[in-house]
Amino acid sequence: MEGDQRPIAADAQRLHALSDHVVSLRKDTWKNWLGNVPGRTFLRACYGCASGCFRKSYQAEDNKSFKYFCQATDVYLLPAMKYYNGWTEVPLLATRLCDKYGLDTASMQPMIEWLIRCYEEGVLKEKETDLPLSKIGSSEFIETLTSKIAYREGFGDLLAQGTMKAAEQIGQKAQELISCSVLTRANETKDFDPRLILTNALLYATEPRRPIGQLHEVVHAFLLWLNRIKGEEDAFFTFDDLRTVAVNFWGSEAAADFTTYEGKALAVKKIQDRTYAKESLILCDFLWPIIWVRFAEDHTGDPTLESQIVTAITGRDIDEQELNRIGERIYNLHRAILLRDGWGGRKGDKLLDYLHDESLQYNRFDEDCIVPDKNGKPVSRKGAKVERDEFERLKSEYYELRGWDEESGLPTKKNLNKLQITDVADDLDQRNLLRLTA
Repeated sequence: MEGDQRPIAADAQRLHALSDHVVSLRKDTWKNWLGNVPGRTFLRACYGCASGCFRKSYQAEDNKSFKYFCQATDVYLLPAMKYYNGWTEVPLLATRLCDKYGLDTASMQPMIEWLIRCYEEGVLKEKETDLPLSKIGSSEFIETLTSKIAYREGFGDLLAQGTMKAAEQIGQKAQELISCSVLTRANETKDFDPRLILTNALLYATEPRRPIGQLHEVVHAFLLWLNRIKGEEDAFFTFDDLRTVAVNFWGSEAAADFTTYEGKALAVKKIQDRTYAKESLILCDFLWPIIWVRFAEDHTGDPTLESQIVTAITGRDIDEQELNRIGERIYNLHRAILLRDGWGGRKGDKLLDYLHDESLQYNRFDEDCIVPDKNGKPVSRKGAKVERDEFERLKSEYYELRGWDEESGLPTKKNLNKLQITDVADDLDQRNLLRLTA
């Protein structure tokens, strides 16, 4: 069939009913938390969006329209507000420049924060970098920085290699300051610290980049609970709600206790499998999975919704378990590619050293580092680290749940055959990256 026809769902009536149901679950639930510039910026939801969350558009001085979304807004927000003593359009300019030059804002933001610390500590000077470091926060600085990185000019050539590689070449003090802003091996921003949210330790360790779609599952529910603890207006999500979410989506009540490692390995496996399936369906990360609902008695969502929608569209009877199995197959293929490219199995599943060695003191969205214990009591994680021994035990538990070899972290022939990717197993076997049994 040529692609000139509108697709027709196998069960259009059921799909329509599910669509109405999803809209009813998410109506009037998102709070617009990104700064407005009166008369200059406005919300612009994606077509057919059930939530209309955070995407904004604005018109620049040259009358061209631009959009910005979530973290990209923060890339230069705080330095600019400090420099100009309030809101200006410079943060919008910074986002636009990153888009223009193809620079990742999730890497640029921590780099800028690191440059600030290096300048304040005397590690870097304007003369040797040819950057107006005394003007960080200004339009002049962000224009100079982005241009030098994009064209790899002078000091920009070093920065283009990433913050961590740049710090290695500058010296020990520059490396020590990495912990102020960089969280991942990919030089990305320090959003959801695993010392605060232990589930995130495995999510960060087993992925080459910040797995934001996976991180959001726990973080979104946690922040709703935290809003209630802070006494924010319209906060509705109780610890009982969080515990129900933990059981329905993460596999156990223990996953709702943020003070221990118990239940975190199972939660990670479930989150990863579901996320890989979700992303293959091209479902919005902010909307899916619907794990919380404002206008419902228990405020918790339904983990079967995605599989119901797939069934209605395709006519194939796919339940939640089968859809997650598809996600598991994709994740194992992803693992195989990483191993083939030199990931290193268990040795490759690691965090930056400072997360084990330095105590948590601050988190920007949770300044007191408050989390729930097993009874829902707020306790502080200040001073916490990701203990190396506990982390290694967590990895062992995770490998067992994955059906991988515990000692090496390599997939097993038995598990890959079960997932019906025997060709992947054969390829890994030839490369000595496969184990016969778990």
